[in-house]
Amino acid sequence: MADSTDRSLISAAQLNRHRITYRVVLTLVVVIFTLVFIGPLYFLFSDGLKSTQEAVQVPPTIVPAHLHPDSYASAWSRVGLGRLLVNTLYYAFGALALQLVFDVAAAYSLSRLRPVLGNVIFALMLATLMIPATVLLVPQYVTVSDLPLLHLNLIGSPEAIWLPSVANAFNIFLLKRFFDSIPGDLLAAAAIDGASPLRTLRSVVLPISRPIIGVVSIFSLVAVWKDFLWPLLVEYGYNPSRETLNVGIFEAASTTPQNLILAASAMAAVPTLVFFLVFQRNILSGLTAGSLKG
Repeated sequence: MADSTDRSLISAAQLNRHRITYRVVLTLVVVIFTLVFIGPLYFLFSDGLKSTQEAVQVPPTIVPAHLHPDSYASAWSRVGLGRLLVNTLYYAFGALALQLVFDVAAAYSLSRLRPVLGNVIFALMLATLMIPATVLLVPQYVTVSDLPLLHLNLIGSPEAIWLPSVANAFNIFLLKRFFDSIPGDLLAAAAIDGASPLRTLRSVVLPISRPIIGVVSIFSLVAVWKDFLWPLLVEYGYNPSRETLNVGIFEAASTTPQNLILAASAMAAVPTLVFFLVFQRNILSGLTAGSLKG
């Protein structure tokens, strides 16, 4: 009887017969996908090293004819990237703090407290994921320009960026899925010991939820970092000293040479690239955490 570990869709004889074809096709697929994803990044960073004339040349040059590494230093000072980076970090971590408070509370209540019509509310939250983000721009703008009940105008303030990011159905879904996988006996033992639902959340649920909280944190930070259209609507022209990175580069594009704008865009992309490379294992492990109960 053949060993079950040797069973596969393709027999060993067929695999040996077509091994060369398999390796050629695999290599071509890997090379094509690598070029598709790495190509734009290469042109982004290499165009920052070109002169202004070469950066706007059509068709573009693959390799810069003459390197201008000082373009990056000029772009840093002329665009004011230091100030823009600090502003973006301020917005990103402010949004993260609010998301961790409200999204964790929403996911925990839907998962463990099971309020009336909780399943209906959760289904409506997931339904919002089907709506394109651009469709929600006008309702969001109307909301932050005249906050319901309080009648406050948040346009031009950090809250205009923070509050819309809190209502994140995808993060609530990820958190709820993880909370659902926590053994009920563990929470029942905490209740028997006299722990309230809030104490159970703080002392039992959150310590074992670090993987998924880490993933949600990464998604939250990157979402605010890369966002352009919403900060452009609520911040551009109101307070230039508090503009985000993308809005600041967009504003400088009208008075700054093209190669310096490309260099500034390349430097703006570096933090997220490094962030992903450092935490990619945490992202993958966090997304699979809670997928299996036990």
